[in-house]
Amino acid sequence: MLLASFLRSLIHTGCLTVVDATGRWHIFKGALDGPEVKIRLHTRDLHWKLYINPMLYTGEAYMDGRLTVENAGLYDFLELTSKNIGWRQPNYWLQKQFITPLREAVRRLRQHNPSHRARANVAHHYDLTGALYDLFLDADRQYSCAYFQSPEDDLEMAQLRKKRHIAAKLALQPGQSVLDIGSGWGGMGLFLARNEQVLVHGVTLSQEQHKLSNQRAAEAGLARFVSFALEDYRAVQGPFDRIVSVGMFEHVGLNHYREFFDKVCSLLTDDGVAVLHTIGRADGPGATNPWLNKYIFPGGYSPSLSEISAAVEKADLYITDVEIFRLQYAETLRHWRQRFYANRDHIIDLFDERFARMWDFYLCGAEVAFRHGGHVVFQVQLAKNPDAVPETRDYIFDSERRRSGHAEKSDSRAA
Repeated sequence: MLLASFLRSLIHTGCLTVVDATGRWHIFKGALDGPEVKIRLHTRDLHWKLYINPMLYTGEAYMDGRLTVENAGLYDFLELTSKNIGWRQPNYWLQKQFITPLREAVRRLRQHNPSHRARANVAHHYDLTGALYDLFLDADRQYSCAYFQSPEDDLEMAQLRKKRHIAAKLALQPGQSVLDIGSGWGGMGLFLARNEQVLVHGVTLSQEQHKLSNQRAAEAGLARFVSFALEDYRAVQGPFDRIVSVGMFEHVGLNHYREFFDKVCSLLTDDGVAVLHTIGRADGPGATNPWLNKYIFPGGYSPSLSEISAAVEKADLYITDVEIFRLQYAETLRHWRQRFYANRDHIIDLFDERFARMWDFYLCGAEVAFRHGGHVVFQVQLAKNPDAVPETRDYIFDSERRRSGHAEKSDSRAA
């Protein structure tokens, strides 16, 4: 089996047993102790497909039931392979000479996201029925990395801490205007309007998110203070005192980074502040996992810090603060995955078994990427002027401490 030569050089920790489509067993045991996982391949084409392009065909085979995990769960299998691969992608001859260069060559083409294409990419993921997201997200539908400050924090508390942390970095004053780029289901905008007494305008390309966020604003009695538009960020007219963007930059596309930050700069007042919260990669520029690009986030890309900073430097903006969450998203995904499993039967009723397996692979794969694959979350604070925020970071923590009791009470009523 062609795949055996690749796995023999890959596994250095734990043990992977592969039963091929002919029933033959192949055992790959590393020198270091670790988990033991057994998988079965049900079709002969996987013998070469998993060698040619394992990052695409492993997920497809699992979705279709042509690859099954027999003595453990899917997460155990993906964690075992992720631990052995580490930050870097498989580096055997075929991958190094052909697959990786090809992925890097076409990455800008895949991330070409003009307005019409950006809208279609967003609809692919975010315009699925809202009932799906209710089954695994927190009550506020925060679909981004939470902020766990204590082992006792549940998902609701950690997502509240995330919103409060970002609000503190925005250094808000009552009456200021705030633009929320990629406003999701409205949770961040509603939180800021309610707790910081600011005027919020959110923009999204998702019809489902747009409908629900405005409904939530009306139900909360905040329609005079927060509004949401079905609009591309490139069409927004300013100025705004503050700009926040959480979990949207991953959909901008590498080709459009300069355009994005130029727009942020043009929309900010002279003493304005922006906070960008985005998934990123610690190992430098790369390319999106082909399975993730095809099935989950078409046109998506997690940037390196060097790619962000290079674009910011050309946009006449100061980077005034950078914070890196290393394992916070792994914990967030663990909570999502547990809720997903608890509601798996409902998800199958909404869609089908193949969809449930696809999202199982997505959630498990994302978690191991943050635990072992060099994925992180960047929070980058930006300003036009160097004195737009205090020189030290004490104001962030002072704001969180000062507002924590009030924020927790008011937000619990809104969820």
